Amino acid sequence: MEKALIRILGGYQTDFARNWLKEGGSIVDALKECISGALEATELNASAIETIHVGNAAAELFLSQAHLGALSLEADTSLRGLPSARHEAACASGGVAVLAATAELQAGRYEVAIVIGIEQMKTVNPETCGDFLGTASWYEKESKGFEFPFPKLFGKLGAEYMDRFNLQHDEYSECQDYLSSLMFKNARRNPNAQTRNWDIQAKSAKMDMRISPEITVKDCSQITDGATAIVLATENYTRTHAKGRGLAVDSIPAILGWGHTTAPISLSDKLSESSNHAYVLPHARKAITDAYKRANISGPSELDAYEFHDCFTTTSYASIDLVGLTLPGENHKAIEGGWLEMHGKLPLNPSGGLIGAGHPVGATGVRQLLDSYLQVSGIADAYQVPMKQNRVLAVNIGGSGTTTVASVIGTA
Repeated sequence: MEKALIRILGGYQTDFARNWLKEGGSIVDALKECISGALEATELNASAIETIHVGNAAAELFLSQAHLGALSLEADTSLRGLPSARHEAACASGGVAVLAATAELQAGRYEVAIVIGIEQMKTVNPETCGDFLGTASWYEKESKGFEFPFPKLFGKLGAEYMDRFNLQHDEYSECQDYLSSLMFKNARRNPNAQTRNWDIQAKSAKMDMRISPEITVKDCSQITDGATAIVLATENYTRTHAKGRGLAVDSIPAILGWGHTTAPISLSDKLSESSNHAYVLPHARKAITDAYKRANISGPSELDAYEFHDCFTTTSYASIDLVGLTLPGENHKAIEGGWLEMHGKLPLNPSGGLIGAGHPVGATGVRQLLDSYLQVSGIADAYQVPMKQNRVLAVNIGGSGTTTVASVIGTA
């Protein structure tokens, strides 16, 4: 039986350039800001919310704080007594939180949910942060004792592309340079992007520092403090909500399709299993095609843009074949053809992505859906892309390509 659509009524994002510790703020302050901001954006009172879902990856490590579902109630006394839960799936925590909320709404338990993605990461030095993030891999086997383990793991993804498709290192590096430059360029249009005011040229010496044979500093996503909240509602509730505001229900963006897969946690196992497969990350590809199927679309020709989890340029390079823009190994064609530009065939990360906009790991999946909502609604302002299909794909990935949550956002 086909499930009714879940609509996105709106949301709010904190400024990802901020450092909450230096401001003297706390994660509770951030929860208050993003929840009140989302309620204001949707013209709702806190009393309208019926269930709360929080995506967070590692507050126990960065803050010695767990139980964030309960902590979120501190944002507004009207929320006390509501059901709440925190969801952890590494960098896909936000995406999994959204899936849990939509499942509750579709099951008929509630009609309105708020989903919060949040992470405070600037409480420790970069080396400790890298070690904490290593817990998203198989820590004992892949990260323990390694400095900045994830850049090295995702460097291996790049090496796999080069080996499997006979790419020269210089050719691949040129593609990586293009992808990072594109994200920094897009981020300058986004008023909440972490790097919007960076002088990249002045930082070039540091940005060109090599962490692994395949990864430089500019190929990496940012260490970020940030929170995002979106309000989700059933079709029935949205109908009443829209009528009171003189809106057509069909004009309010919905989650048209979704996909959710989990690959082996070890990168070496993933690459070994995919050695005879067309795609280097077949599980991620399946999550995307599942989202297409549920949205009743054939592929990227029926999208206007995509927000992809570019934690490193090696994943943004992989995204090109994973979403179906090219065949595997022909990813460079999209770069050479300018297909990923703001007015290209399929713009990549108009927001600036994780490299340009920032990557508070538990918040990213929610932020991607909020940016998709803004694009479909035509209110992304300076980073708005031309809309013809009224559909955007969001792909949130946790671990080294381990957990993938893909969503098609659009009007219907």
